[in-house]
Amino acid sequence: MKKAVFFLLLVSFIYSCASPTVVNVIGPNDNKLSCNELSKEIEKANSYALKAQEAKKMDKPHNIGAILFFLPGMGYTMKNIEEATLAAKERALHLNAIKEKKNC
Repeated sequence: MKKAVFFLLLVSFIYSCASPTVVNVIGPNDNKLSCNELSKEIEKANSYALKAQEAKKMDKPHNIGAILFFLPGMGYTMKNIEEATLAAKERALHLNAIKEKKNC
């Protein structure tokens, strides 16, 4: 019983860390989007990157909690933030390449 409770607490600590959205770099219908839709998707990707970088700031409650109570969670959070930022930037580059092909 104690092991089960410990395991549930451990899992809840890990998942309570910041987890910014990691977007798919290539969407199934990207080539079918109009120029206006591509611009909107680029804006979304850039906003995901900004939100991920915002979660990296040390004054955020999830970061303070991770430092005080669960230091390995801080490493998990930073890894996830970097992954989300990279994916969002790559998505924006991918969509810009499609815009260039369409001469938008």
